[in-house]
Amino acid sequence: MVIKKLYFIFFLILGIQTVYAQKNTSKKKIKQVAEVSCGQCNFDLKSTKGCSLAVRIDNKAYFIDGANIDDFGDAHAEDGFCNSTRKAEVEGKIIAGRFKAKSFKLLKEN
Repeated sequence: MVIKKLYFIFFLILGIQTVYAQKNTSKKKIKQVAEVSCGQCNFDLKSTKGCSLAVRIDNKAYFIDGANIDDFGDAHAEDGFCNSTRKAEVEGKIIAGRFKAKSFKLLKEN
């Protein structure tokens, strides 16, 4: 009897974890022009790694995997990502709360 209850609780927890993991993972492909900047300096994201590139999609910011903040010059320069927000064509998916970039093309400023 006790073993049946333990199995029930185990599978209940496993099911809840599976549903939670699926909720936090978007399988939808994203391809759009979006705002990009330093996540910590301009999008109020928290990180212990220092300044990192982030994208804002549907008014929510995500750190980017697949593009680095230093790939586009000095982030702390007057026109760098820590001091400005730019536009980029981004393509990828949101997985585990991060934007996994398949492509990232920074657009020229007007």
